[in-house]
Amino acid sequence: MDMSTTRGDYTQKFAADGTVLLHPERPPARYRPFRAINNFRKLIKDKENTALVFKIFESLPSRDFLPRVERLALSEKGEELRAKEPFLPEILDDHAALRRTPKGSLAHAYCDFMEAEGLSAAGLVAEYERAGRPRYPDLVEWFINRSRDTHDLFHVLTGYGRDALGEQCVLLFTHGQAPSQGHLLIGYAGAANIRKKVQGSKAPVFGAVREAHRTGKGAPPLIEQSIRDLLPRPIEEVRAALRIPEPRLYRECHRIWRAEGIDPYDLLAARQPAAPELLAV
Repeated sequence: MDMSTTRGDYTQKFAADGTVLLHPERPPARYRPFRAINNFRKLIKDKENTALVFKIFESLPSRDFLPRVERLALSEKGEELRAKEPFLPEILDDHAALRRTPKGSLAHAYCDFMEAEGLSAAGLVAEYERAGRPRYPDLVEWFINRSRDTHDLFHVLTGYGRDALGEQCVLLFTHGQAPSQGHLLIGYAGAANIRKKVQGSKAPVFGAVREAHRTGKGAPPLIEQSIRDLLPRPIEEVRAALRIPEPRLYRECHRIWRAEGIDPYDLLAARQPAAPELLAV
């Protein structure tokens, strides 16, 4: 991408259906690291406040974000995805349709995960909207929404759970797919917080998150895949196609914690009951 490309250039580029790449009224991204750190501290105290995660990302914009949006959204593949699956939550929350796919499919695994956790794609959208950001009719909006709506698919495909370490691993996997300092901050600082709260444990926490980071870098971006096409396929086949191996060190951490008498899904409380668990999205 030509580094001389300006914001104005992006507001003059359009998809085949006339949708602008960058709406001229969308505020320019501002790099605000202190605001990000402040929201991260709040997140540690209130792990369920997903809106804080989105605020952290907005405070640490990636320099190559708009070029990445352009490469996908204005490509033939991007045009196909927008026509075929313009809004993923409508597809992902139709569990009745997903359950009609063959047993062992990604769709069944996704439904199992979401139902067990009491989650929905619409629920993640609602959390995102809590941040109070305005919407704009541009391709940036489509790209941001698609990035958000594939988050829980990352959990299912990688095998990382919604425990504290699993969430950090998903964040670092996501950074490998789409670099953002927000993912780095939450992922590695979150891992450091886990290590601090379970001092003395032999679990390779940083090894696990680094492994997730490498896996994300080596896998083709999920955002560029047709989710409709992936869902009916056997989940192991999809993992192989996307080069996503077993999360070996993450599972080793769980094994060690259990041997040490620590519940991986309540590991921070195991060592310091009054301390809040960090669970980023």
